[in-house]
Amino acid sequence: MDANEELYKKCQENAGSGDIMGACKVMLEIMAAKDLDVDNDGDQTYLQMAENLKPDDVRKVLELALKIRESGDIKDPELKNTASILIRAIEMS
Repeated sequence: MDANEELYKKCQENAGSGDIMGACKVMLEIMAAKDLDVDNDGDQTYLQMAENLKPDDVRKVLELALKIRESGDIKDPELKNTASILIRAIEMS
């Protein structure tokens, strides 16, 4: 099992955790405030996702965080840091 698969498994097991949900909301709110678009193929904006966040949505937010962390195109340090915080929160859960 690779590292990302392990993260997804932990994410599924602990998605309702307050720390993880909080980190997801913060990251989505920053993305909305900075008007960034990272593979948002849903019918909701990032702000709507943050406002309506459910444990089932955490995996999608984790996928966004991984893309942000690995992206060479996204240079915003606040967003990169927030994505890393979310990933660490899931790793530590």
